Amino acid sequence: MKITFCCANTESGPWLQGLAAALPGADVSLWQPGAPQADYAVVWEPPQRFMDEQPGLEVLFNIGAGVDALLPLRLPRAARVVRLDDAGMAVQMAEYVCHAVIRHFRAFDACAADTRAGRWDCHGPRQRSDFPVGVMGLGVLGARVAQALAHFEFPVNGWSLSPKALAGVRSFSGAGALDAFLACSRVLVNLLPLTPATQAILHRGTLSRLLPGAYVINAARGAHLVDEDLLALIDSGHVAGATLDVFRTEPLPADHAFRTHPAITATPHIAARTLREESIAQIARKIAALQRGESVAGMLDPAQGY
Repeated sequence: MKITFCCANTESGPWLQGLAAALPGADVSLWQPGAPQADYAVVWEPPQRFMDEQPGLEVLFNIGAGVDALLPLRLPRAARVVRLDDAGMAVQMAEYVCHAVIRHFRAFDACAADTRAGRWDCHGPRQRSDFPVGVMGLGVLGARVAQALAHFEFPVNGWSLSPKALAGVRSFSGAGALDAFLACSRVLVNLLPLTPATQAILHRGTLSRLLPGAYVINAARGAHLVDEDLLALIDSGHVAGATLDVFRTEPLPADHAFRTHPAITATPHIAARTLREESIAQIARKIAALQRGESVAGMLDPAQGY
């Protein structure tokens, strides 16, 4: 069994060592142009040349939460794509989103600004019932986030393409339910996969349907958001602000308005990072299951794009 590793912007040494230790007897190597054929590949944003030179791949393991970087490529004809189920990302995403929601709800930023300015003001308490949170995307990460928010007793709405049932979450599904979902949400959290159907889904039309004084949290992909529309809605007062972790261009350009806008918190794509040890253990388990002829979770559905 031969495994090749081709992950952009990733230190390869620890991954190669970890995969070799978790899969005794496997030939694990870093892909280089002209490398021998492999059976399995561990990838993140691989080039098209990699796909062209590895036509015999059986399975591609994608080490990030989204597979959108693979979709534009011509993949090996017989290769299946497997996503990581979690690999430690779900709890990180729940931390990130809950922090952003609570920081906005409790007006912590305003309190800190007052203190720096020499004021000692108390911002009046808000009612959680006035701050329903809508989570777009109820996969592994979205479900964990929605239930974490429910634990803090926020009203939580969830929207997904297919029906989902989660304790403490009012679920909406399908394109026909999107408007109703938006209309009863004041805080919007986007955790959708990026597909042709979800490109630029956060635009003036959708964001305008949120409750007045809305707050937007995007931790999925930058291409989900139309930047100019968000800025216009903040300037109009319909949207109070945003926390953004992903951007159309990364790193975020130095002159981009998101860097300095007082109502926007920007973080450098750190909401949920792939944890190497957990990922390697999961990949090893899935390879063993596939070799036994068993099905595994996380298999890409090409028709849906995730």
